Amino acid sequence: MSPTPAPLPTDLAQGLALVGERLGLFGGDVLWYPDVGSTNDVAGVLAEHGAGEGVVVVAERQTAGRGRYGRVWASPAGAGLYLSVVLRPVRPAPLLTLAAGVAVAEGLLVSTGLQASLKWPNDVHLGERKVAGILAESTASHTILGVGINLRPAGYPPDVAARATSVEAELGRSVDRGLVLGACLCALTARYRDLQAGCAAAIVTAWRARAAATMGRRVEWESDGQRRQGTAEGIAEDGALLVRAESGLVRVLSGEVRWT
Repeated sequence: MSPTPAPLPTDLAQGLALVGERLGLFGGDVLWYPDVGSTNDVAGVLAEHGAGEGVVVVAERQTAGRGRYGRVWASPAGAGLYLSVVLRPVRPAPLLTLAAGVAVAEGLLVSTGLQASLKWPNDVHLGERKVAGILAESTASHTILGVGINLRPAGYPPDVAARATSVEAELGRSVDRGLVLGACLCALTARYRDLQAGCAAAIVTAWRARAAATMGRRVEWESDGQRRQGTAEGIAEDGALLVRAESGLVRVLSGEVRWT
């Protein structure tokens, strides 16, 4: 059973109204919750009960926000944008997470002027610190795409604080979260249309341009139970990370990658 949504806060409603029809797929149902366990879980329940593609779930606070591999995503009230969208792609889109990263970076640029960089597969950075993350969870009938963006400095756990930043910390001023939400959803609409139209090359090109700073760095990953190392060289057309290892060029399609 999903919690009951509350009226959309004025600043978010105004931010969405400013972009209007450019929201496209995400211009219909935007559901606001003051407090949830996880926006991905709420959106997943809605999808299982027939919610259509494009439903957006946004929360003020998450008590059980998560990233990849079940890691905790710190989601204190008033500090970030925590949202999930319901998608029903005809077939799974391996590039969806990369497309979402591009969209968040584009949305931040439009709404704040900040130039974000990307790190494979789902991290959005400002400088050397992480400002946003993406989590895609799929079933046979739908995909829930979750996005967490750190907007304001907050009392994060020490391990998070050491590697995280926020939009306001980088800008040195306050930011309108409604503008950020609207810009990111508009960009996500455009990049999802690219996927639907078979224009994966446009996403790959945009992702490579924003990830140039991470290429040439050493990475570690696990394959067949063994820890391997190499140098990141780029991504393939299907989104796989290309790593130069002792054995040659290796494609890393999934699993945890540690950047050193």
